[in-house]
Amino acid sequence: MRIVIQRVQRASVTIGGQLKSKIDGGMMILVGIEESDNSDDIAWLVKKCVNLRIFDDEQGVMNKSILESGGDILAVSQFTLMASTKKGNRPSYIKAAKPEISIPLYEEFCNELEIALNKPVMTGVFGADMQVELINDGPVTIIIDSKNKE
Repeated sequence: MRIVIQRVQRASVTIGGQLKSKIDGGMMILVGIEESDNSDDIAWLVKKCVNLRIFDDEQGVMNKSILESGGDILAVSQFTLMASTKKGNRPSYIKAAKPEISIPLYEEFCNELEIALNKPVMTGVFGADMQVELINDGPVTIIIDSKNKE
């Protein structure tokens, strides 16, 4: 799994002109899933997400996790994170998992985040044409790939 975490002042997902989800501060997480991903990848990434110290402490130093800051999470599936651009100019998405694999894993990721965060995680709709808006705070953007744990 590959995720992109952005510390945000606010973020939202709109589908067909209708607001689906929004948060007022916390993390926007884009989630890409490949065929070989499993529950071990999810457990490792969830632990990273909730413990990542990217929120300011009282001295303005990034020293707090989302658990300590009390922020919210908006998690959106994004198969384009699995793009390969090695050959030519048109990205290949061959590594992206098919929906029958990626939907249950995305849902498991969101459920495990909710358990770890101890509150609801906002989401998009898997496979939908979504308009995602956010105000990146910092900017702070972190990319984490569960295949690069070392």
